[in-house]
Amino acid sequence: MSIITRRGDSGETDLMFGKRISKTSLRIEVLGSVDELNAALGLARAAGAGEEAVAVIDRVQNLLFSLMGQLACLPGDSGKYVESKYPVVGQEDLDWLFETAREIEGRGLRFTHWAVPGEEGSMARAHLDFARTVSRRAERNVLALHESGEEIPEVVRLFLNRLSDALWILARVDK
Repeated sequence: MSIITRRGDSGETDLMFGKRISKTSLRIEVLGSVDELNAALGLARAAGAGEEAVAVIDRVQNLLFSLMGQLACLPGDSGKYVESKYPVVGQEDLDWLFETAREIEGRGLRFTHWAVPGEEGSMARAHLDFARTVSRRAERNVLALHESGEEIPEVVRLFLNRLSDALWILARVDK
């Protein structure tokens, strides 16, 4: 199957379970920002992030694919998504992210001043900072979608908030 389908020429795109939606919808904005976050993490990986950061990035990128699947379902199709046994971002993933960030932070990292992205001269660290800002935007977009009346699970909303914190920490400690 070709990637070039021409189905999007009308200004709509496909969601899961055969639903179509305008490319300018808030849901598509959310999906785009999460996709951009995943790409930004790829830049950090490719720029030579350290082994520990790559392990975190790898797991987070896989979780973002799951999160995008969840967000690519209209609220009425969330039951179908669960029944199809697609992976979801759950409480255990939120707990892992929080515990990982706390463990790294617990090595003595303290917030003493505003961090200047790129100051250390490391492309990987600068890309982690960039990914952090994209994570914040994705979080804002998810919250806007939720506040518009489309229920977004709390764990999804919290995951992006915790992720941006974890990325700030990684950008301070990565080699």
